[in-house]
Amino acid sequence: MNAEELKNLTVKQTVDARGTSCPGPLLAAKKAVGEIESGEILEVLSSDEGTKNDIPKWCDKMDHEFLGIIEEDSYSRLFLKKA
Repeated sequence: MNAEELKNLTVKQTVDARGTSCPGPLLAAKKAVGEIESGEILEVLSSDEGTKNDIPKWCDKMDHEFLGIIEEDSYSRLFLKKA
């Protein structure tokens, strides 16, 4: 998905993991994905560079659909759809 499509998604829950380092953002995402229903969208905010690799790999492993990343000034917004 492109940035415009990602910005227009209906996000069910946002996890703000900015300021935490690996594995903090991934652990926060794992916890939050357990709180939403299948097919709903989770947004993860992270300032840790490793998160841009960790979340897509975890989504692949867990069959969640990784939708994409929007780069902001000092952090990334990552979007996934729960399997």
